[in-house]
Amino acid sequence: MTEPPVPPRTTSGPGSAMQNTPNAERYVLEADAMRRRQLRSALLHGSRRTWRDHPRTWPAVVVGIIVVAVIIAGLAVTEAFKKTSENEKKEKQQQQPAATAPAVPGPTTTPQPATTAPAVPGPTTAAP
Repeated sequence: MTEPPVPPRTTSGPGSAMQNTPNAERYVLEADAMRRRQLRSALLHGSRRTWRDHPRTWPAVVVGIIVVAVIIAGLAVTEAFKKTSENEKKEKQQQQPAATAPAVPGPTTTPQPATTAPAVPGPTTAAP
């Protein structure tokens, strides 16, 4: 009695593809390493495929910060200029009334002419 021939296995799966491959262990290890890299990349970079796909946001952030700093500096300089001009106006206003007002506060008196004897014309002689 002869046994019928056994048909070759036709299973589809990961083991069947590697059965006839030389260095199968090496391929399995490389596939595992690649899968680990993919998982690590997904963990580090989120739903994006790689870090290269991320838009370049840092340059935009830096430029935005610089623009805001320039605007703030401009506003500060403008305010300082306004304050300086106001202070100069106040000083001028304080100096103008001070020039016409008396130096010592109090009642003002008009200077009276000195009362002296009338001058006599002619030669004056000194008494001996």
